[in-house]
Order: sequence, then structure tokens, then C-alpha cells
Amino acid sequence: MHMRLGNAVRARLFRLLHARRFGSFGRGTLVVAPIAVEGAERIHLGSEVYVAHQTCLAAQPHTGSAECRLEIGDGSRIGRFNHFYATRRIVLGAKVLTANNVYISDNLHGYRDPETAILDQAVEQVGDVEIGDGSWLGHNVCVLGARIGRHCVVGANAVVTRDLPDYSVAVGAPAVVIRRYDTASSTWRRTRPDGAFLEPDAPERDRA
Repeated sequence: MHMRLGNAVRARLFRLLHARRFGSFGRGTLVVAPIAVEGAERIHLGSEVYVAHQTCLAAQPHTGSAECRLEIGDGSRIGRFNHFYATRRIVLGAKVLTANNVYISDNLHGYRDPETAILDQAVEQVGDVEIGDGSWLGHNVCVLGARIGRHCVVGANAVVTRDLPDYSVAVGAPAVVIRRYDTASSTWRRTRPDGAFLEPDAPERDRA
């Protein structure tokens, strides 16, 4: 109870002191004691968003992009120790849920020159990141330059480097789709790694 009360107080204090710095900061939105906020003017938070403590929110155009935006949609719930870093565009839709320690980025450190420390190489732009409405990202998920569809489930410790279709379940590193919702049968069905539905009587070796 005391912890919840303390978080509520810290979130309201943060709103009072910092909300005007943001590109937008929606009604009822709470950000609890973030570990860092970089480029607040490029960060847009919808209404009724909750960001748990020790999260990093950043939108800095380190790759030279004319546009740089981090957006979290209405009603989303962001877990503890998340790290979102946009150099061009990261957009989370409405009512996205993330567990703790989720990392989302549209960039990575260059490493092509083997004679130069990676620390000294330029930050490189990869794909824009979009997380569809109603999706859930499990504990320790990493999303790097990929799009995740609506109402997806991404299992714990997955590393998403390729786009995932709507209504899918993905696991692994790199993440692969193992289930999708079939509108024809109104059921969640197992899939091959390419996303094609498995037949109900498919042998076990085809389910790998």
C-alpha cells in the first residue's frame, strides 16, 4: 500500500514539474520516477498511459533524421525498467502492455569497421518500430527495427527483428510466429515458422 501511494505521489509530482516539456502528455497519464527522459519535446504520450518506475524514454535524432518521434498510445501500460530509444520513429498503439525490462529501438551501433571500437562508430538507423493496438510484450523482450501487428503476444526473452502479423504469437531469438488467429475457424492455430497454418493432424516433425 505504501509503495503504491509513493508511486502515485511521484507520478503526480513528475506530471506537475515536467509534463509541459513533452510533445504531448495526455489526461490521466502517469510516469513514475523515470531513470531518464531525453528529447521530451519529441515524446508523445496519449491519455491514461502508465509508465512504471525506472524506465528510459528517449527520442534523439542521432542518425540525422528530419523526423524523430516516440509515441505511446492511449491506455498503454509500460512495465518497470523498460528502455525505449527512438532516433526516427517508435510508435506504440492503444492499450499496449509491456512486462519488465523490455527494450525497443529503431537504431543500433555500427560495427562494420573491425579496426574501430564499436563505441566510436556511428549510430545506424534501422527500421521504424510500430507496436499494434492491444499487443503484449513479455519479460525481457527486445524489438529492433520491426513492426508488430495488433493483438500480438511476444513471449519472454524474444528478440524481434522481423515484422509480425496481426493476431500472432511469437517466441524465440530471433522471434518466429508459432500461432495465429484463424478468422475462418475463430480459433488460434499453430503455424510453421513462415506463418502458414499447420494442418490439425500434422506430424510432430512439421511443428518444429
